[in-house]
Amino acid sequence: MAKEWILNMATNRWGLNKKDKVGPVAKWIRETAPKNIEEWEKAYLKLVEENILKTKNSEFSNAEEYLEELGRKLYIKITEVIQAEIDDVTEQDCINYIKQLVINRTFEGYLTEKNTIYGRIEKLLNVKIYPAPDEWDRLYNVDFYIQIKNKYIGIQIKPITYEHMPQIHNWIEWLSQTHKKFSEKFGGKVFVIFSIKNKDGKKEIHKENEIIEQIRQEIERLKQI
Repeated sequence: MAKEWILNMATNRWGLNKKDKVGPVAKWIRETAPKNIEEWEKAYLKLVEENILKTKNSEFSNAEEYLEELGRKLYIKITEVIQAEIDDVTEQDCINYIKQLVINRTFEGYLTEKNTIYGRIEKLLNVKIYPAPDEWDRLYNVDFYIQIKNKYIGIQIKPITYEHMPQIHNWIEWLSQTHKKFSEKFGGKVFVIFSIKNKDGKKEIHKENEIIEQIRQEIERLKQI
């Protein structure tokens, strides 16, 4: 298990599994639709020779030699580079890292989330937002809440990328059952707020005006009850 983790980490670190090294394997296997592993191996080796070795004027005569060389590169990276880095790690480095991980980085992440997402919601709505109890997170998928009289509005913040945006509807549908249970118990709706990084790398609320207006309407509704 540990060996596989090291191999996987090193392969990813030096990009030995990228398309320019091993080809678009996911695409190739769908196109060839092999019936068994032997058929896939034969097809893959042929595709490597046609699409990687020939186009790069490779020194290798066949795909087997090429893959063996990638394996040797991986071995060198692990036994020389990673081993040297491991030897350079001290006990104090490990102690400092653990402390920074649970204290410094956790606090930095907390401030980032507070200032960019739920801190912004507080500012836009002019209400106090509270972190939800752990039980609410487990049972209702709720991260934060707004209290209006004796009712509660739930808020879940979900970080996404632009690639994830087509899945937003699926996520809302998947969460709808637990959010319905929250509404039945606490009276208010649950709003899923998708946070996304803009071109400057800063987090912002996806469809901010729309979601803020929906929460504002729910606040006013509960005030009238």
